[in-house]
Amino acid sequence: MKLNVLSVIPAIALSLAGPVQAIELNQDFRVDLLVSAMSDYRTGGISQTLNKPALQFDASLHHASGLVLGVFTSNVDFDSDTRREYDYYAGIEHSFTDDVSASLIYYEYDYPKESEFNYGEWIGAATAYNATLGVKYTNDVKPFGSDRGVIWGAYSFNLPYETSLDVRFGYSDAKDPVYVSADGSARNGYRDWEVAASKELLGVGWRLAYVDTDLSKAECESSQGIDDICSATVLLSVSKIF
Repeated sequence: MKLNVLSVIPAIALSLAGPVQAIELNQDFRVDLLVSAMSDYRTGGISQTLNKPALQFDASLHHASGLVLGVFTSNVDFDSDTRREYDYYAGIEHSFTDDVSASLIYYEYDYPKESEFNYGEWIGAATAYNATLGVKYTNDVKPFGSDRGVIWGAYSFNLPYETSLDVRFGYSDAKDPVYVSADGSARNGYRDWEVAASKELLGVGWRLAYVDTDLSKAECESSQGIDDICSATVLLSVSKIF
């Protein structure tokens, strides 16, 4: 299986990519639409496009009660038959104050022509005063069939000129020693991190990020089937609301 089964959820990555506006349908419902283009589609620090660009679309329906339904799609390349990812999600989100919020969302991942690898997972996140703590869990990843989880923390610094600096650190736990190094030793998990600057300019959200993991080339190949998609990269993304 080439794809990164422990990736950070695409919707969260998109929400960091730029400002999100809403289409108000009525007093209770709104729709968020976001289109993003990026130099590489990275989740959990690992490329989902063999270090190539991606074009993504996310649409979500929100109810005043906090219920949310959505769909996300992106091109992908795992050096396999599939070339597209579809995510369908549903859950609840709640703002306790202007600075404190939380969400719990279930995601179903669909990879056409690779349906044996489709799976679902739960994503929970809490944000307070620009700091976010998130977790994700699944016991449905095929063909492994074991529990898998991710935990990450992030913080956003407000900079002058309406610019933000975002930092994130994550740990992905496969529960099994699937990351095998060149000397034959193996471990269950790996770490990834990201530092990014974001700004809205000319009506478009711009984001420049440095992304990396602590996986060696051998560990990357043993878990992903490819050895050069876990290394450090600089990622540029732009997003636009319609």
